[in-house]
Amino acid sequence: MNENINRSALFNASCFALITTAFTFAIRAGILPQLGEQFGLSAEQLGFINSMWFLGFPISMILGGLLYHSIGPKVIMQVAFVAHTLGIVLTIYAGGYTGLLISTLFIGFGNGCTEAACNPMIADMYSGDKLNKMLNRFHMWFPGGIVLGSLISKFMTDGGFSWQAQMWVLMIPTVIYAGIFFGKAFPKPTVEGVTSVASNIKAMFSPVFIFLFFAMALTAITEFGPQQWANIVLSSTGASGMLILALTTGVMAVGRFFAGPVVKALGQTGVLLGGAIFASIGVYLFSVVQGEMAYLAAIFFAIGVCYFWPVMVGAVAQRVPLSGALGMSIIGGVGMFSTAIFQPIIGRWIDTSRLEQEAAGLTGDALELAAGQATLLKMVSFPAILIVLFIIFFIWQKNAKVAAAAH
Repeated sequence: MNENINRSALFNASCFALITTAFTFAIRAGILPQLGEQFGLSAEQLGFINSMWFLGFPISMILGGLLYHSIGPKVIMQVAFVAHTLGIVLTIYAGGYTGLLISTLFIGFGNGCTEAACNPMIADMYSGDKLNKMLNRFHMWFPGGIVLGSLISKFMTDGGFSWQAQMWVLMIPTVIYAGIFFGKAFPKPTVEGVTSVASNIKAMFSPVFIFLFFAMALTAITEFGPQQWANIVLSSTGASGMLILALTTGVMAVGRFFAGPVVKALGQTGVLLGGAIFASIGVYLFSVVQGEMAYLAAIFFAIGVCYFWPVMVGAVAQRVPLSGALGMSIIGGVGMFSTAIFQPIIGRWIDTSRLEQEAAGLTGDALELAAGQATLLKMVSFPAILIVLFIIFFIWQKNAKVAAAAH
């Protein structure tokens, strides 16, 4: 155990780094309409810009996971700071579509570095129940930061602030985490399992890991698809897209705080199945309700998706333990990569729906509402498929336990 390090300072810096990640998600969602208007971008083009956020993330997350034991968390977080700063400044001075693609890729890369460095660093600083407690507290700052970021974006947009001013806000947590990290001693990476990358990869070819790999692609787009597009799709329903984002992530933050008792009561497979059912109801309600009822839909949706990410990663750790940290990085990476692929597809759905509704004679807010809700109805297919998959997984794992107990 590393004794000559300031665990509290390193942990607090990690939390501010994750808040930076959350702000990049929330504030970029908030300024999408302004970007589309200023640069004359289609929804599909906005989708490609969004996808860069999700593409940069898994690239650096997997690279960081592989290199963590050789270069350590300090170097990875230095790269994160440079990538975040470049991404923010390049976005502010982007002259158009290509500039926004490149700058968003940098931001996503910085976010992935944060995950790759901070998760194992916290594991190197704490152990046992203390580790679980601190990891939960760390991961609460993603939904918690999105609540704060989405509210900041809404108030700044309503107050007439430019999208560039909102992007400058991202530098605040970026400078804070860099300042706290500066000059601190970092824990030395543990060397356990470093030489067993081959056994990690071999474990990933197990039926359970392959199942979780494909399921993760759907759980991630179920969570991030409707959230990232909330401000555009729901701004014509009479409800605030950014308030819906804040409500959704607020419920998720509370839900993750109580994750332990919920998972203990229902089990991993039960929580995943229940989540798919709630998410299906939530996304369906988004596609049919208007006005204040959208906030009720947000609660159903948040209950559905709040446990997906941590429980999927936990399922890999518990059910495919030989895949190690690399297995967890790959699962997280495929979730972000899947979201990157689907973002422009969702944007294309919106563009196509707009053309169809225009042909039907709709204009203005009625057109945007009809196009957006038709797109959300298509998004119900993601959690609906998950219901079937997680019923299979529930029965499969229950029978596996019975078989194990019989031997």
